[in-house]
Amino acid sequence: MAKQKHIPTADDGEANQQQDVYHVPVLLMETVDALNIQPNGVYVDCTFGGGGHSREILKRLGKHGKLVAFDQDPDAKRNLPGDERIVFVPHNFKHLTRFLKLNGFSKVDGIMADLGVSSHQFDEGARGFSTRFDGPLDMRMDPSQPATASSILLNYSQQQLHKLFEQYGEVTNAKTLAATIVQQRKTNPFQTIEQLKQALQPVVKGNPNKYFAQVFQALRIEVNDELGVLKELLEQLPAVLKPKGRAAIISFHSLEDRLVKNFFKKGSFEEETYNPFDREIKEQVFNVLSKKPIEASAEELKRNPRSRSARLRVAEKI
Repeated sequence: MAKQKHIPTADDGEANQQQDVYHVPVLLMETVDALNIQPNGVYVDCTFGGGGHSREILKRLGKHGKLVAFDQDPDAKRNLPGDERIVFVPHNFKHLTRFLKLNGFSKVDGIMADLGVSSHQFDEGARGFSTRFDGPLDMRMDPSQPATASSILLNYSQQQLHKLFEQYGEVTNAKTLAATIVQQRKTNPFQTIEQLKQALQPVVKGNPNKYFAQVFQALRIEVNDELGVLKELLEQLPAVLKPKGRAAIISFHSLEDRLVKNFFKKGSFEEETYNPFDREIKEQVFNVLSKKPIEASAEELKRNPRSRSARLRVAEKI
């Protein structure tokens, strides 16, 4: 399908430069190509961020096409292009169905989500996402939410912390790590990144950078309920996608990728129970278009090393 001609505007150069600084979109063309954009269609970008994917979608939409963009991070709103075809929703994408209906859309032609943390969030020390800077142990995508990484470290039981680091961070010595945190927090307030790193130095195993990345990943997933939110999004897809409508989801770790893979395959998270008397054949919900996840090219990896863990899966509603 031929791309829609894009007519440059005066603020295009400045806007594109701003979104590149904010976040370099991963698997940009692969994701938007996978959506098979129809000029007059309605599409959803669940993770607007720097607006990279949204801008490419808008280029391919005609004047009657629509794009609904979600982002709970208030910093993302400043990246909005001056385009009347875009509807911005400053909320978590777990509320997908609700806000689509509020804006007059019952069904859409395609939905995409880039589940990674934006470059902007990693590079802002005050957000607490990165081990490279000292700053508050925050890690909230939505700053209005009450739970922070610090409050989790200070209030979770040793058993809860053990489970958290083992499941979400795949930390090899999660039990020892949890015990150390419980002991250290009696005298250490765990308010800043540096305080946490110093307290955990005695139990670091292997490469310190990798170890702390795993610890921070686990805390970030818990603070933002990332897996729960992803499940809520996936469960809404069958109802909001039109027949032949497509979903393209970019994940960045095996926990997310497994959820997406299994849902696209089964169409639900319901446990299947074997009944020898049940002859009903369950109808397939999706046609999986990516038998294996799509990964970044060598060229993209060179240009953007953060794309190395990105995995794109695509499915079409039957």
